[in-house]
Amino acid sequence: MEATNRRPEIIELVRRARAILPGDPSFGDPLSTTGPGGARAVARVADRFVGDHPGAARELGLGALQVWQAALERVGRGKGTTEVTIVFTDLVAFSSWSLAAGDEATLELLREVAKAIEPPIVERGGHVVKRLGDGVMAVFASADRAVQAVVAARENLAKVDVNGFHPQMRVGIHTGTPREIGGDWLGLDVTIAARVMEAGGNGNLMISAATLDALAPNTLEELGLTVKPYRRSFFAAPLQGVPEDLRIFTLKEA
Repeated sequence: MEATNRRPEIIELVRRARAILPGDPSFGDPLSTTGPGGARAVARVADRFVGDHPGAARELGLGALQVWQAALERVGRGKGTTEVTIVFTDLVAFSSWSLAAGDEATLELLREVAKAIEPPIVERGGHVVKRLGDGVMAVFASADRAVQAVVAARENLAKVDVNGFHPQMRVGIHTGTPREIGGDWLGLDVTIAARVMEAGGNGNLMISAATLDALAPNTLEELGLTVKPYRRSFFAAPLQGVPEDLRIFTLKEA
């Protein structure tokens, strides 16, 4: 049974089946299971028992939880009543650098990054919901303040230098109505914001159409930014767990 469970062709077959099930086929990664909610909590507990090693049984279990989470969101569990703007950040090539740099330099970098990006968030009315290793999730009541904070944070980050390493940060911003529970947020809009960040590649600032529509007419001009529609490259994997009609834009310096 264990040998069958570990067979790559069986695992791949189950993963393909998950791709056509309702919900996020990537359910089970750190972004999709972070936060409160029944399905997420069960997924985190299950991971402690089965670990993160590939296996058909693990994929089957996550597939069931994926459908459960999708069902909760369809009936409104995970939708809030207040519109907020969600920001996810992530350092580019951090993992490979930290492996070579060692623990002491890695800790120093994370401290310097936190000092660079978190004050602009707080100063503009944002709330750091959680720290995700080399990134953060933050929530703002205003889309304009969110973009302003991110621009300031990236300017601060450009001054950080640890042993010759200048970190670059990709950012994803999305506006929606996630549900707040116990100081955390959950729902499809949180997943969308995380996936928008994933589209940022090597340090780009990405926003969804919902955030672009929520901005005041002069905000981007005042920040010296222009908007460019995002088009996935031929070799890039499609974003998982997001609406098919999701439109994403890259913000560039004018």
